[in-house]
Amino acid sequence: MPRYEVQRSITISATPQQVFNTAADYSTWTSWSPWLCAEPDARVTVTDDANSVGSIYAWQGDLVGEGEIEHRDLQSGRLIEDEIRFFKPFRSKSKVSFEFEPADGGTKVTWKMQGSLPWFLFFLTSMMKSFIAMDYDRGLKMLKEFIETGDVLSTTTIVGVEPVGPLQMAGVRRSCTLAEIGPAMTSAFGEAKEKFCQLGLPADGGGAISVYLDWDLKTQTFDFISGFLLPESFTGSVGGLTRWSTPQVSAFRVDHTGRYDHVGNAWSAAHQVARCRKHKIRKSGTFEIYRNDPDQTVPADLKTEVYLPLK
Repeated sequence: MPRYEVQRSITISATPQQVFNTAADYSTWTSWSPWLCAEPDARVTVTDDANSVGSIYAWQGDLVGEGEIEHRDLQSGRLIEDEIRFFKPFRSKSKVSFEFEPADGGTKVTWKMQGSLPWFLFFLTSMMKSFIAMDYDRGLKMLKEFIETGDVLSTTTIVGVEPVGPLQMAGVRRSCTLAEIGPAMTSAFGEAKEKFCQLGLPADGGGAISVYLDWDLKTQTFDFISGFLLPESFTGSVGGLTRWSTPQVSAFRVDHTGRYDHVGNAWSAAHQVARCRKHKIRKSGTFEIYRNDPDQTVPADLKTEVYLPLK
């Protein structure tokens, strides 16, 4: 059977024992699971003893499928070894582990999966690795925030299909990997804002926006424009900025409330629900609109609207 291995890491400002204690306690997993964002009402059950060898975390839902994960070996402050068993949409079994080591005054935690797909799904191996890697990145960010602050500022709301546009925007174009996207967008927005001021462009068209022109899941690279919406009536020059526009389209919308670090939760949910509902999505021109100013809004109240234009 086609085998795959994925591992992702993050550094958390806490001791290895503290991080181990949280990750080993299945009762905490609903607070930082990267999969429940798409289906928060999925049925989750945890054995009464949630943090010992033999403990089981099980789930069942329309989007997340059905399965369970069991602690097989726990080495306090050092290692968790689990077995994950998927029942739906297909049966498979994989090894999952968390490794903990001191790093930079905190703890480097590495989340690994070693598994295989049924032989008839061999062509999905590369895509499966990419999806799991992105899920693990999102989960580790939430685990970090949960341990360091006691909360995860991320709520995803499925809105559904609605008309959007016409829209036009101007901004700065960038290409980067998923790991670099936060700093790259911050830089692009700063440059776009400065150019808007220099050119006397109106900045009251409706908010900030990022448009994704292309992406490659295998390499996790993105080509995007970050900038500001322009009034529909605007016909002037945008100088050296990149311009983008769309007529009114039908789009599948998902809202995110909370830190921008977790907007990936809304994108993941949007794609999962859209696939489940058999919506046909345009690859180019998906976008997100930021409805409030991060300089004047607490992270818990940041509003981001994610749009997947439909064919």
